[in-house]
Amino acid sequence: MVTALLVIGLAVAVFVGYNIGGSSTGVAFGPAVGSRITGKTAAAVLFTGFALLGGWTVGREVVETMGSEIVPADEFTLAASVVVLFFTGFSLLISNLFGVPASTSMTAVGAIAGLGVATDSLNETVMFGIVSAWIVAPLVAFWIGVILGRYIYPYLDARVSFGRIEDGLVRFDRSGVLPRPVLSENATTRDVLGAGVVLVVACYNGFSAGASNTVNAVAPLVGSNAITVEQGVLLAVGAMAIGAFTIARRTLDTVGDGITDLPILAAILVSLVGATIITVLSGFGIPASLAVSMTSCIIGLGWGRASRAVTLADAAEAAIEGEGGPDLSAGALIATSAADTEETSVGQTTAPGPTVGDLATGEMPDESVASDESGADEAVPKIGEENPEALVSETLFDRAATGRIVTLWLLTPTISAIGSYLVFALGF
Repeated sequence: MVTALLVIGLAVAVFVGYNIGGSSTGVAFGPAVGSRITGKTAAAVLFTGFALLGGWTVGREVVETMGSEIVPADEFTLAASVVVLFFTGFSLLISNLFGVPASTSMTAVGAIAGLGVATDSLNETVMFGIVSAWIVAPLVAFWIGVILGRYIYPYLDARVSFGRIEDGLVRFDRSGVLPRPVLSENATTRDVLGAGVVLVVACYNGFSAGASNTVNAVAPLVGSNAITVEQGVLLAVGAMAIGAFTIARRTLDTVGDGITDLPILAAILVSLVGATIITVLSGFGIPASLAVSMTSCIIGLGWGRASRAVTLADAAEAAIEGEGGPDLSAGALIATSAADTEETSVGQTTAPGPTVGDLATGEMPDESVASDESGADEAVPKIGEENPEALVSETLFDRAATGRIVTLWLLTPTISAIGSYLVFALGF
């Protein structure tokens, strides 16, 4: 019986890890694959390697939190571990059926919390700290995004461009005895530097995914002493690798609906902020959602970019006098036809670069951002001088879709917690 339960538990853990790998690879390496810096197979290899590094180092702290601190380790019998993993996977399945990437960390914690409440063993102090981090992390990501969008992003956008390297960045010279990698003939120094940044950020995201998500597939089994922490990390990353080499190929094609409209520079900044927040939290043993932090940063980045239409003094004056200010939205980050053709109030036109979706589908804009660095800073209008209509010509988020995403982010851990609680409360 114990052997059968262990096999079932391992199978469910592999299923959860498989889905994590499939979705996380697309988010982490979408820009790199879309811009032809690396192929899908190389992306899967890099993702697996850095996920293993993140899970083996920082992720071990999160495994201990979820395997023994939310509820005592002795509550994780093998049967209880299977139930917790089942409701984690079941709740994720519901979210996937609605086409929404749920927070694996929140869902897994919800299932463990249900066990703790049913057995009166929940460590309320630890749970309060985790929930507090779930509230604070998105707020921090949002305000970092606001600062970047208002004061930094426009200048970076004027000086840095990313595009598709049609022939790839590296080719193999087969003139010798052994093939050796060399830079493609059309690759410039700027291409190499830009590709290096994109690839480093992608690997960093893989590291963060391993640090935060490895635990979600194996924490109950580790808590029950069915497997060791080391075995759990290897099992989870192995399952994530299967997902990276298989179903991730489709997510790498589409790059995910939630990120395809982002300019690639914005995607890099958002990835850096989200991955850093999750890595720091993982270091403290706190399981948190990379998707939630990245989405909050996207909103903040776009809102901050749009807020450049007014100065802080003008905004404060409008607030005091009760006058309506400009409609600030995240649409300021999108390259639209209106933005391409409208002039700003200082007589300058905007020319946003290709988006991640453009790179993934090969549908490049007619003109990409390739500003001369000598005059790039002068090309950015000052705060208060940008055309509000050009900044908000199209919204980045459909409000109905965003509401559906947020609802399911809250609903999936709730379903997981309630389902787990009912099973254990009924005396499983």
